[in-house]
Amino acid sequence: METTGMSDEATNEEQGIVYLGIDLGTSRTSVSASNGNRETIESFVGYPKDPVARKLLGRDVLFGEEAREKRLSLRLHRPLAHGVLTFNEEGEDKESLQAAQDLVREIVARAKPRADELVYAVIGVPAQASIHNKDAILKAARESVDSVMLCSEPFAVAYGQNMLDDALVIDIGAGTVDLCRMHGTMPEESDQLTMTSAGDFVDDELAKEITAAYPDAQHTKQMLKAIKEKHSTVEPEATGIVVQLPVNGKPTDFDITDCLKAACGRIVPPIVEGLGKLIATFDPEFQERLKGRVVLAGGGSMIKGLDRAIEAYMKEHLGSGTVVRLEEPIYGGANGALNIAHDMPEEYWTELRD
Repeated sequence: METTGMSDEATNEEQGIVYLGIDLGTSRTSVSASNGNRETIESFVGYPKDPVARKLLGRDVLFGEEAREKRLSLRLHRPLAHGVLTFNEEGEDKESLQAAQDLVREIVARAKPRADELVYAVIGVPAQASIHNKDAILKAARESVDSVMLCSEPFAVAYGQNMLDDALVIDIGAGTVDLCRMHGTMPEESDQLTMTSAGDFVDDELAKEITAAYPDAQHTKQMLKAIKEKHSTVEPEATGIVVQLPVNGKPTDFDITDCLKAACGRIVPPIVEGLGKLIATFDPEFQERLKGRVVLAGGGSMIKGLDRAIEAYMKEHLGSGTVVRLEEPIYGGANGALNIAHDMPEEYWTELRD
């Protein structure tokens, strides 16, 4: 299904509605709006720890990269972890719910809807969250939008690419890898698989590799995440990835090429194993078509050479495979969610306000 920008914009103005596609992710949250605005922020929300921190920061809540950088002065929250909303887990306090609500409110505000417009949002979330946390997500959105529809992130990606039948989507986030099988209808739970061997898993594996290779090097999870995002690769020919890490307080150069390739490469086998399960339970007549239409999306898709590595592993273990990397991995889910918002009839929307 396609949308025509000018006619949609005219209709939105007449009806006083702005449509938003929101990708609510573990690592990043992005929005694409029918008014042409789009933004992305890291999925961090922080609150000052005490009055001194409040005076230093001058605000009651910080978001994204700024929250991460000021984390020593903050109670830092990541509203989604391992594919589910953290405030739904045992032991989480009410501030985690507040963090989810504030994150949604902030990303809606960055889309810059007019004060007189209704906000209709399609929110794409990790597949496990869309299945198990629907009420919690609606609660988080209640303060910021007027009507909402939820969908899994991989479905939003597929919809945005108009790959609605006989296709497989791999959506690699920080907390989860979501796999989705498309066959011409809305995907059901049996069409989706979620794994935790995603971006955070790569960070942990990189820490193990560097510790084993260079036991004197000091590092934190945030340091390694930044290194991964800048240098990540599974390309066999990659060489000369040198970074500085402190040793007893002194910055020291380390070649981490092999460490990084090993850590990044460990996500390939479980992804292909998951694809194999979705393929094996599909109509045998169409299994080869599925293997020939695989879309790689999400922030993790930016690992250099990952599309070719998955394709090669598919050919070795599944007989064949063709993998295409999404051109806009950061906005792929949000763009698809916006397309869904334009196309869905009224009865699919859930009203959040009286």
